[in-house]
Amino acid sequence: MDCSNLVVSLNKHVTLTDEECNIIAATMRVVKVKRKQLLMQEGRVAKEVAFVLSGCLRSYSVDENGFEHILQFAPVGWWITDMYSFISEKPANLNIEAISNSEVALLSRADQLDLFNKVPKLERYFRILTENALVSSRQRLIDSMSLTAKQRYSDFCNTYPSLINDIPQKLVAEYIGVTPEFLSKMRGELLRSQ
Repeated sequence: MDCSNLVVSLNKHVTLTDEECNIIAATMRVVKVKRKQLLMQEGRVAKEVAFVLSGCLRSYSVDENGFEHILQFAPVGWWITDMYSFISEKPANLNIEAISNSEVALLSRADQLDLFNKVPKLERYFRILTENALVSSRQRLIDSMSLTAKQRYSDFCNTYPSLINDIPQKLVAEYIGVTPEFLSKMRGELLRSQ
């Protein structure tokens, strides 16, 4: 496995030796996920966390009326899973689907715990990621209750700059909680005001 994207991600928080990188790469399993294919399905236990090597994935839930609510996008260099299910080993609340043809490196919970012993720096790395995810999730919840649609769109653009023109606008609208028509109108107004 080419772990260059993974090493870049890891080196943001810890410094690994080549040997440690090789141990990690040898532990992870690389799979291809076709566009619209589910990597994980609600109701099943999330046995693995995925690191995106190419493409883009999203996590979402479906309410009782069949409406999808996007929780996260995961472009190249991001991790994605249903963290609740992954840690508790209880059924997942989320679906994870490829937005485009993607390649991901999967790490099982058992292998993650084993790597914490073999490469102790990884425990610090995943602690930092988990803390950042918790802060981000809480802020997103507060923002969804208090920010305008324009402010939520601006936050989306700041969080996912590589996705602004690369994913269907319908998904962006779902993420920020507006209709695709409203998003189109709002984007038009923003372009005209620049």
